[in-house]
Amino acid sequence: MNKFRAFRPLRVLCVSVSAGLACAVAAVPAHAQHTASMPGMDMSSPADAGSGDSTPAFKAADDKMMKNMSAPAYTGDADKDFVAHMIPHHEGAVDMAQVELKYGKDPELKRLARNIIKAQHEEIAFMQRWQAKHGAK
Repeated sequence: MNKFRAFRPLRVLCVSVSAGLACAVAAVPAHAQHTASMPGMDMSSPADAGSGDSTPAFKAADDKMMKNMSAPAYTGDADKDFVAHMIPHHEGAVDMAQVELKYGKDPELKRLARNIIKAQHEEIAFMQRWQAKHGAK
């Protein structure tokens, strides 16, 4: 099983951690950033055949996340940049998990989606508190 998956070269690296997801964001030059869908996440494939047409919902969640992740300008402060870009990344995970809950059929994946939503909401709240405490945002 491949435990590492680079969604965007040198930008976001996600690691599977006991049915959860830990991600890190690395700053890249502006010319290297793009808003295309993440490689490996071709939302146009009919992989969800039989479970309703979740493709438009996944595409919308992906597009929203990518747009929001590119919105904050990099400041050169690793802590502030990390939080500013991870919040929309986590919000995207919540949106995608909600699509799974709406369209998915597998009970284990639905349980995972509920756990992702809970964990990501907690982490988003932590990062927002950190931003408020450190004058970031």
